[in-house]
Amino acid sequence: MALAHTILALLAQHPDSGYDISKRFDEGLSCYWKATQQQVYRELSKMESQGWVSAEKVAQTGKPDKKVYHITDVGWTTLTDWYAEPTEPTRMREDLLVKVLIGHKMPRELLRLELHHRQALHQAQLDHYHQIQEDFLSKPEPSTELQFKYLTLKRGIAYEEAWLQWCEDVLTFIASQD
Repeated sequence: MALAHTILALLAQHPDSGYDISKRFDEGLSCYWKATQQQVYRELSKMESQGWVSAEKVAQTGKPDKKVYHITDVGWTTLTDWYAEPTEPTRMREDLLVKVLIGHKMPRELLRLELHHRQALHQAQLDHYHQIQEDFLSKPEPSTELQFKYLTLKRGIAYEEAWLQWCEDVLTFIASQD
């Protein structure tokens, strides 16, 4: 999947500025897609030249005008064509797995430290997702759009839980080897 398709999906929900799209990546998509503000702006520029999006300047009081992007008919066609394509699992590239692979030849304490570091990172992300989940579950009747968003959040939660369990499995194995 290209970044452009993710941006089109966001704009299909509602028009937005490049800045707000970047915030949506940080706040709502971080469990499965990351993009910097610079990447978003660069991609929006390409998409505008391809006719996938159009920009409208909106005046702001005390600030420079902002560009609000809208998905165009060409953009909808592009998004729909991409949506119809089958997906493939994303290839994993993970430094920690390489470290575990060579763990039998390296100091175990270094691997233990790295595993504890990763556990802390994954636990912090899981805690963040649980906060978002609590907010979602507090809504009496969430819209269909929110329910679809929640499904992606559930996958992010499962991802973090799986990492935590795997780290624990490796730590348990290392302890059994001492």
